[in-house]
Amino acid sequence: MWLAILLSALAMTLIVGVRYLIVSGAFAWATRVRHPGLYAGLDRQMRRELLWSLASAAIYGIPAGVVAWGWQNLGWTRIYADVSAYPLWYLPLSVFLYLFAHDTWFYWTHRWMHQPRWFRIAHAVHHESRPPTAWAAMSFHPIEALTGAVVIPALIFAIPIHVGALALVLGIMTLMGVTNHMGWEVFPRMMWRGPLGAWLITASHHQRHHEQYGCNYGLYFRFWDRLCGTDRGIGDFQKAHARAAARGVAVSSGGLAGRDARP
Repeated sequence: MWLAILLSALAMTLIVGVRYLIVSGAFAWATRVRHPGLYAGLDRQMRRELLWSLASAAIYGIPAGVVAWGWQNLGWTRIYADVSAYPLWYLPLSVFLYLFAHDTWFYWTHRWMHQPRWFRIAHAVHHESRPPTAWAAMSFHPIEALTGAVVIPALIFAIPIHVGALALVLGIMTLMGVTNHMGWEVFPRMMWRGPLGAWLITASHHQRHHEQYGCNYGLYFRFWDRLCGTDRGIGDFQKAHARAAARGVAVSSGGLAGRDARP
């Protein structure tokens, strides 16, 4: 049994890692094509993001693998495969419930990690990406990775979800994690500038978080930021990359610019 659980955990770690490499790699390539030179001077940062992200993949993969084994062999979870087990209208509802619950967990744990002590211990790793790139989506300290790794496995014990709907949730999680850090908007202007953008988070909104730190904590929705007064609108990509270029010049000249990560 323990060997089967270990193999399941290793398989899920591999899946998470490969998924990260494919999706982040695809959007990094798209950035190179769509915005040549946007990541110029960030090679060292991107290598660091890659290493932290691959370490995070193992932390995400282990609980996912254990739960996957339990679902297949012991029926531990509330994942179901028969689409007729629940009404069809429940499929989109379950996706929304998972996204909202995940967003709620992310908002409050993210805000907690901006407390000075925990920022220094863990979250500063993620904020070393200044500005973030498509490789930064999983660039976490192990403590932060652990807080993110437990939420979906925990939800599948509480909220019924079809296996296909769960795959959609995981796909959205991956897509938003990567695109929120790209440094440019991949989505249509109407999505982030229009009425929909007032409630959905895209790269523009998360960019402001990486500029000012103490705001814009959400993952998918702006609900908690708006309710708690931590929403400060959208960021400025051009200024962020101009600052990064200036830091690169300063560091290459022996300066220390850019090392003052702060909560």
